[in-house]
Amino acid sequence: MLLTGLAVVAVVLIGLFAVRGWQSQTPPALGPVDGHLRACPDKPNCVNSEAPASDGGHAIAPLTESDWQAVRRAVESAGGTVMQADDDYLHATFASRLFRFVDDVELRRDAASGFVHIRSASRVGHSDFGVNRKRVEAIRERLKP
Repeated sequence: MLLTGLAVVAVVLIGLFAVRGWQSQTPPALGPVDGHLRACPDKPNCVNSEAPASDGGHAIAPLTESDWQAVRRAVESAGGTVMQADDDYLHATFASRLFRFVDDVELRRDAASGFVHIRSASRVGHSDFGVNRKRVEAIRERLKP
């Protein structure tokens, strides 16, 4: 009886995760607004180098790489699929292995400051267990000589 109950709970949970994975296939509004990356939502599943330093949950340091093509290669080698790229903006998606949850990574090259600003956000859910922050740091690590 206990085993049957656990099996039912497992099937329900897998179903719920599959539905959320399907829901994450619809992209949110993306792209710079007034020359900046969009702010993170009020959830702990996003990091943004343009967030104020006082927003410790979302703030992260920008990238310092000046070679835009190297940045693109770093995103791709971290598992990203580039969806849009131009001279100063890049959008890539990352999908989780099991349920194919999609996260969006956006980068904006700021020629005046020499930085590349980055935003990584989950499309669905509340928490990401630090996945977006780790992803940005993995991209940063790939840019080291």
